[in-house]
Amino acid sequence: MDVLVIGAGLSGIGAACRLREEHPGRSLAVLEMREVSGGTWDLFRYPGIRSDSDMFTFGYRWRPWPGDTALADGQLILDYIRTVAEERGVDRLVRYQHKVTGASWDSDAARWTVHVETPEGATTLTTDLLWSCAGYYDYKAGHTPVFPGQEEYAGRLVHPQHWPEDLDVTGKKVVVIGSGATAVTLVPALAGDAEHVTMLQRSPTYILSRPGRDPWAKALAKLPAAISYPVVRWKNILLAIGTYKLAKAKPQVVKGAVRAGVRRQLPEHVDVDTHFKPSYDPWDQRLCFVPDGDLFKVLRSGDASVVTAAIDTFTETGIRLTDGSELEADVVVSATGLKLLPFGGIPLEVDGKPVELSETMSYKALMLSGIPNFVYTIGYTNASWTLKADLVADYVCRMLSHLDKTGKRSFVADRDPSVDERPFLDFSSGYVQRALDGLPRQGDRAPWKLDQNYLTDVRTIRRDAIDDGVLTFR
Repeated sequence: MDVLVIGAGLSGIGAACRLREEHPGRSLAVLEMREVSGGTWDLFRYPGIRSDSDMFTFGYRWRPWPGDTALADGQLILDYIRTVAEERGVDRLVRYQHKVTGASWDSDAARWTVHVETPEGATTLTTDLLWSCAGYYDYKAGHTPVFPGQEEYAGRLVHPQHWPEDLDVTGKKVVVIGSGATAVTLVPALAGDAEHVTMLQRSPTYILSRPGRDPWAKALAKLPAAISYPVVRWKNILLAIGTYKLAKAKPQVVKGAVRAGVRRQLPEHVDVDTHFKPSYDPWDQRLCFVPDGDLFKVLRSGDASVVTAAIDTFTETGIRLTDGSELEADVVVSATGLKLLPFGGIPLEVDGKPVELSETMSYKALMLSGIPNFVYTIGYTNASWTLKADLVADYVCRMLSHLDKTGKRSFVADRDPSVDERPFLDFSSGYVQRALDGLPRQGDRAPWKLDQNYLTDVRTIRRDAIDDGVLTFR
């Protein structure tokens, strides 16, 4: 194959669509280890699963998101991905149950040999360009700490990443451990059926309410999508960038605004400073958005409550906290986060030498130093994933055109020894901190530095010259 894309989720389907459009003469396959497409949006089946980014930036730039839903549920997103794949003919390029187990680059041949497990047995494929769209977390399991006494617990303990199909919480007492995006989604979704739902958090998270339907999209609904979609999309892009920059420059202002918004929606008996005042600044971790304040609605109704405390031990009937109080629970949901697995955990070799990811440096947050003809897609931590995925796709299409024009076959980012190292992700979330030692590094200056700024990346990734003096072409 001229190009092999790993992963048939949001990023992989988008990558294949752009390649079909810009380089229809190149041979292409998408390798997906699961039986179906959709990635995250097919894997996650827990109640209420939805996007925590607005759909006008989470949708592809070149394929408008239909309707005015701002935070869409998982099934709508899955339908969108599969519809786009079918429209562009990409669904026929996906090879399911093809798990990549390793990839080796040969500089003399200027080609990757990719080892794959299939239902028919192990096989190998060769490709000129290997593109990882496998995301950065482990599909097999999320982060599940071992709680003291959990073997004594007589109820059911589940992790959202693998939600049991037979789990019925009707009339039951449920405790959701966590305070991130998954927890704040689960609590209102379960509260309608359960007897009571308790969100048990060790520490608070910044939570903001936003309209479930975008008011700009509603106002412009009668206009053609070619006009309304870019307007709504750019409104949301600029709002997100502006909020992030304000949070970094004047965190106290954003803290005050978030606190005031939460205070207005909480019932009087819920203390905002105890349960909704994080110890860190806004955007040191990802903010959580709830559509139309649904989390606060169930707190006001009494169907749910929030407890901020540390766990002492599980008991037979629930959880005992360090202050001595106990929470009864028929079901405990451990919404304790993800486990990072960069690039699908695929071992890479270059000319027979294994690649140590921690010894590489990220170039424009889409390539790794010393690894030729290898590109990856990882989205933003402070904005929609797809904003970055679209930019990477633009870059790859431009790179292939450059190779055609110059007659070159390979490209590689050679690490500059004068560039100081920085952590790959400047984020204090637990799932990031647990994995930093095994991740690549970023640098202290462009093009090795990740700014997490879409406007900057539009210039550097979509518009700057491909041959920038840093890449070597052969």
